[in-house]
Amino acid sequence: MNEDILYDDIINPILNKETISNTTPTNFMKTYDYENVAITDIVNNIIVDSINNKASDIHFNPTEDGIIIRIRIDGELRNYANVPGYVKKNMITRMKILAGMNITESRIPQDGAIKQKILDKDVDLRVSSLPTNMGENIVVRILDYSMSTQGLETLGFNDTNLKKIIKMSEQPNGIILVTGATGSGKSTTVYSVLQRLNTIDRNIITVEDPIEMNIPGINQVQVISDIGLTFAACLRSILRQDPDIIMIGEIRDDETAKIAVRASITGHLVLSTIHTNTALNTIERLLDMNIERYLLGTALTGIVSQKLCKKLCPYCRGTRPTTPYEKKVFKNSLNLDINEIYETKSCDKCHDGYKGRIAIHEVLEINQDIRDAITNNIKKEELRDLVYSSGTINMLQDGLTKVINGDTTFEELVKAIDIDDSDLTSKGLTESLEIAEKNKNILIDNENIKKIVEKNDSDYEVFDLDFLNN
Repeated sequence: MNEDILYDDIINPILNKETISNTTPTNFMKTYDYENVAITDIVNNIIVDSINNKASDIHFNPTEDGIIIRIRIDGELRNYANVPGYVKKNMITRMKILAGMNITESRIPQDGAIKQKILDKDVDLRVSSLPTNMGENIVVRILDYSMSTQGLETLGFNDTNLKKIIKMSEQPNGIILVTGATGSGKSTTVYSVLQRLNTIDRNIITVEDPIEMNIPGINQVQVISDIGLTFAACLRSILRQDPDIIMIGEIRDDETAKIAVRASITGHLVLSTIHTNTALNTIERLLDMNIERYLLGTALTGIVSQKLCKKLCPYCRGTRPTTPYEKKVFKNSLNLDINEIYETKSCDKCHDGYKGRIAIHEVLEINQDIRDAITNNIKKEELRDLVYSSGTINMLQDGLTKVINGDTTFEELVKAIDIDDSDLTSKGLTESLEIAEKNKNILIDNENIKKIVEKNDSDYEVFDLDFLNN
């Protein structure tokens, strides 16, 4: 890609005289002058404009009449442009050339990458093509790891969870897992931990597929499965490279999981990601991978589970009264009577009241009681009680505090976490209520609680859950 043509001076000439907007605020359609502007410039502009709109993905979806382009902003796909049929083949070909794909092959899936410095920001683009009945479907993932370089403190962890992660990362050995769905920010969290640990006295080696961010001072290995360079094969060699810290991009199979666990109990700190929803699900998933219980109980240091919610725009957010159901959730989860919460408005700085995304977390630090419980194969219900009575702030509790602080909305939290009546009476969810009852006098004098109870405007901030662990 020619870097010189990726700047703002190409945007206005390529677009027709006016940008056409839909009547609905969730979509914004643009039209390009396909007859008079080179396809290379149009593709470059689509990439630049998507980055400017803070998109995470660009979808080129083929149809009978051409291509529908959609971009994902704050986790939501939005219509962006319609490409006519006579440009369809040229646009797909251009994307494949940029990504280093084989343009003569359209029958099998392909993967590629585009690395550029765009608008003074290092951006890494991952490109995937998939043959469909309408033609090749292209998806571009825009990877921006600028958050990783800003430190763990910027990732939305409350004080309690941040201290836990720092403490876990300072252990000389063990395995720390970051879990969540695809696109939930797992890699950003792992890279932030690596940045913190990256000192001259440590030998850090990573095994990744693909390498998503180059970090000076760290030895990074790219997996190439076609020639047998798999995660498991790399790990066997890495253990002979005298590492202090090993990062595995993702635990995908039983063999990789077993090697990672054994590496963590032989004097290495291992960081990795795995696709599960909660800390308890992660333990069960590893056991399903045929990890021996005594090894898992010994190896696990901590589990960080996370999901992403849309972040409220701080410039235009307003407040509204809570509904009876919302009051019930706040009361049962946090033992707080919340009468007013933030809601979306809209302004020229945001997309329908939201601007960016924020993570909600659940951080489980493995203590000796939990280790013994895993080793001794206690019942799932008993393990759940043990986990959430050990000071673990569950994901719903963390999310509700972010709703109170105006970081996100209750509606977005419900989309990320399933809440039903059984949750509202479960032991894990009401652990905070039991602790609150035991410390009623402390709570009455707690300054954070006073800010919420005495609130009469939308100006409260910095509420957290530290009082639950007093």
